[in-house]
Amino acid sequence: MKMKIGFIGAGNMATALVGGLSATGKAPDVVVCDPVQAQRDALAARYRAVASADNEDAAHADILVLAVKPQYMAQATQGVAATVLQHQPLVISVAAGVRAAAIGSWLNGYARIVRAMPNRPALIGAGVTALHAAATLSAADRHMAQEVMQAVGTAVWVENESDLDTVTAVSGSGPAYFFLLIELLDEAARRLGLPPDTARTLAIETAHGAAALARAREYTPMQLREQVTSPAGTTAAALAVLEEADLRGIVRRAVTAASRRSAELAAQFGA
Repeated sequence: MKMKIGFIGAGNMATALVGGLSATGKAPDVVVCDPVQAQRDALAARYRAVASADNEDAAHADILVLAVKPQYMAQATQGVAATVLQHQPLVISVAAGVRAAAIGSWLNGYARIVRAMPNRPALIGAGVTALHAAATLSAADRHMAQEVMQAVGTAVWVENESDLDTVTAVSGSGPAYFFLLIELLDEAARRLGLPPDTARTLAIETAHGAAALARAREYTPMQLREQVTSPAGTTAAALAVLEEADLRGIVRRAVTAASRRSAELAAQFGA
């Protein structure tokens, strides 16, 4: 992907993407635009990108990544609408909750748009991103968008834009669910007498190892759980408590609540 990529916004996700692309050597020509000089200059210096306070400079690129907060999306896109229409870049939005129709409207009817929902582990190259685009987007554009997001981890496509609300609830918010479980395991271990450093190491490395086993895809998560659970053993005793507390129902309700909130925010930001 030897082309020019422009970023409007130089926050965490833009930093992760520029870093990932730079590491692969696929994006030698990067322009980063942000109103905060220290932020854009730091990113540019770290990755040898061009820093600019003028979003128009990013809009002249082959790929334009919109990496601003949702509440600033309307202002950012309206400000470069004319340039986008003239230069026709592939537009990738990583802003949560802002629908493609709203972005297209702010860009005066532009339709070459991909929505991407990455998550926080992208900061260390271990993210997962869901992508959505209209059926009219070309296969070449889909490939380019996927290449950009794969610079920070795994990328998958969803057919319906409304599916991104579920994606937000599962993978976007999902790291927080696992952080909470690690936190609770750590706390339980300390309450049962383990030293703090030992408790935290055990909780974190157990989560890491379990995820690595699941990621290997040799067995399903259910099969892995069953393999660990000996009849009448320690794991069975613990899982019985979780089942009695309706952990399955709790997770289902939590993810549903997050998905519903994502849809509400999309309606708010697209107004």
